Amino acid sequence: CIRDRTYPGTAVVENTVPTFIHSPTCGELPGWRRHDSPLALCLNLTDEFIRYPAMSSLLICYHSQSGSCVRLAQAAWRGARQEEGATVSAMRAWDAGIGDLRGADGLLLVVAENSGSLSGGGKDFLDRVFYPAIDAELVLPFALVISAGNDGRGARRQAQTILSGIPFTPAAEPVICRGPVTGQHLTACEALGLGLAAGLGMGIY
Repeated sequence: CIRDRTYPGTAVVENTVPTFIHSPTCGELPGWRRHDSPLALCLNLTDEFIRYPAMSSLLICYHSQSGSCVRLAQAAWRGARQEEGATVSAMRAWDAGIGDLRGADGLLLVVAENSGSLSGGGKDFLDRVFYPAIDAELVLPFALVISAGNDGRGARRQAQTILSGIPFTPAAEPVICRGPVTGQHLTACEALGLGLAAGLGMGIY
């Protein structure tokens, strides 16, 4: 693993889609940092720690057979990482579970539509976390990216129905990418990732 120069103490683990795991710098508490701005100098606060909001955590969960959803998830990850202070994790739907949702502040689900419904891996993930999330009383904001041949509305409705039943709350309009992945699709996913991460950071969801 390597170290992120922007956020000392942040471990970077690379996989199909990289996963970033935050750990505090030795000697400091999570969410704290020394404030050396001109205002702090005037107020003699340089020897104090000022509390900042804790980092927000976004889980990007994806299922892909053809590779299209991997590319869309990577674009969303790139966008989310542009938000200062965001912790972004990307996991395959087969590998993700209730423990990962417990550690997240928001969910971005990237799945494909097959025969008018959710692809197997995406549906399996939602089935596995549905009742455990209800039992844990999780209420998370979510967003959807659907890769579809020529429609996508069936998978969108199915995912929205399941997630809203937990209940998770929609944070943005779903992005439906029809046909082969294009630059426009990647741009839309990157913007969605950035917007969701920014909203989590500001606490607006």
